[in-house]
Parts: sequence; C-alpha cells; structure tokens
Amino acid sequence: MLTVRGLTRRFGQLTVLEDVSFGLAAGRLAVVVGPNGSGKTTLLRCVVGADRPDAGEVLLDGRRCYETDARTRALLAAALDDIDFFPDLSVVEHLELVAYAHGGSGATVTEVIAELGLERARDQLPSTLSSGQRRRLALASCFVRPRRLLVLDEPEQRLDARGRAWLADRLLREKRAGTAVLMATHDAELAAATADDRLEIGGGA
Repeated sequence: MLTVRGLTRRFGQLTVLEDVSFGLAAGRLAVVVGPNGSGKTTLLRCVVGADRPDAGEVLLDGRRCYETDARTRALLAAALDDIDFFPDLSVVEHLELVAYAHGGSGATVTEVIAELGLERARDQLPSTLSSGQRRRLALASCFVRPRRLLVLDEPEQRLDARGRAWLADRLLREKRAGTAVLMATHDAELAAATADDRLEIGGGA
C-alpha cells in the first residue's frame, strides 16, 4: 500500500532524514519510534505530501503521492499536529463536510461522534473546544472518510486512559478492515498492542 524509497530531508546543513526506505502492506500497522527531534513528524509529513523530501520517493498504491492529488486524498487520511478545522462550522458540520468532500456518504458521522465522546460538543465551533476535544475531532476527521492508508502523529496525545484504550481497539479494527496504518507514538503500550512493524529512526527508541 505504501512504499518509501531513499527518503532524505534536509533543513539547511541539518539532515533530518537520510535514505529512509520501508514498505507497508494493507492491514498492517507500522510504528515509527525515535527520540524527540529524530525526524518522526518530518517523515510523516513527507509521506502525506505536506513536506517535500530532498531525495527519494513516496508511492501510494504504486503511484507517486501528492497532497493535492484527488487520488491521494481519496486513499489517505491523516491526523498530524497542524490539522486545521473550518472555523465557522460546528463539529458535526465539519465532519459531514470532510466525509462528503472525500467521497463518503456521511452516514458514519453520528456513530463516530458518539464513539469519540463528542456528543455534547457536536454543535460547538472548533475554537470553543478543549485541547482534548480538538484532538478527538482530528481523529474523527479521519474515521468519517474513506481511507486505505491512515497516518497518525502521536494520536494518543491528550487522551485519557479510556480514550487510549478506545484508540488501541479502533486501530485494531482499522487493520482488520484492511487499512494500512503508519503511526508515530511515545506510548509503548499502544505500540505493543497494535503494531506489526517497528521503524526506528534517529538512532534510538
């Protein structure tokens, strides 16, 4: 589903990623581990097309991955730290628009809102949400749309123990549905419960 070949990313004289290569099959979860500053987020941003590598390539289902490409947007869902929300849309309106814009029916919006505990916030604007609610909305934005590859950057952040247990269960369901998942996390329990493959970058875990 995902092939990364020789990925290199530099910022001035600093090489953050150097010749990173790996593959990820449908129905498998790869966890990216490494110390802070090792390039985990940069790797994920290059995979989803939000950042351009200096060398190498990212292939999604055998074809080059570009963030603005309609085919990429139909296959890939991501929740990174810099996710934006529509400021004038309520939680439920935002999720319905995300679903429709990516070819979904919106039929799962109510279910996902309930699953993530956002029922009481469904009519609120994003600016009125707590940081934990905003994180849940970011995750919900992935789960209401069609996807074959799911990319998550520390999705456990700002989730309580119950939320982390839900996340582990949800990721296992994603795998059973045939979704490939690429995830960076500092949560060793979450990684142990869900990961099939481990990708170490930056020389440590």
